[in-house]
Amino acid sequence: MLSKHRSRVRTADQAVDDLGQLLLREQSMEDALQEVVDSAKRVLPGDLETSVSVLFQDFPTTVVYTDQLAVQCDESQYAHGDGPCMHAASSGQLTEVVDAQAETRWRDYAQEAAERGALSSLSVPLPISAKGVTAALNIYARSPNAFDEETRSVATRFAPLAATAVTKMQAFKDAQKVAEAWPIRTVGPDPHP
Repeated sequence: MLSKHRSRVRTADQAVDDLGQLLLREQSMEDALQEVVDSAKRVLPGDLETSVSVLFQDFPTTVVYTDQLAVQCDESQYAHGDGPCMHAASSGQLTEVVDAQAETRWRDYAQEAAERGALSSLSVPLPISAKGVTAALNIYARSPNAFDEETRSVATRFAPLAATAVTKMQAFKDAQKVAEAWPIRTVGPDPHP
């Protein structure tokens, strides 16, 4: 058991190190963020899917995901106006659904998640400094009680990497909006004297 624990920690350490290097390379931040969710799925134990939800001025969207199960669970929460991923993003608190069939906080969402096959979930808030932007890394498992303390610990190690990618994506989008709002001016003599 101890060797299995050490192996999982080493694998997670390597994945986090690799992702840190990936964020320094030239590539789109969406691609980097997709690599974060793919790595989390690979490293964490169990049959699970992952996504990243971003709330921009409380308007939620799923930026990346590993499978339709994750995006469907995210969108169900958006439709209900609340749920574990939205709670984690807006409150900054790690939010877990231990057993969707017994969950009482978000009953309608939990029932839909269970029907889809997501029987437990873990939403990790992302530490984002951009004004009006919050986000969460979401992990959906196909079994109840899927997360132990070690899994929670490993999952939270992905949060700063995902936050960096989301922050850079938002900064790029903000810069695009500013550039589009400015009129194009040519430098040189006035063609209409």
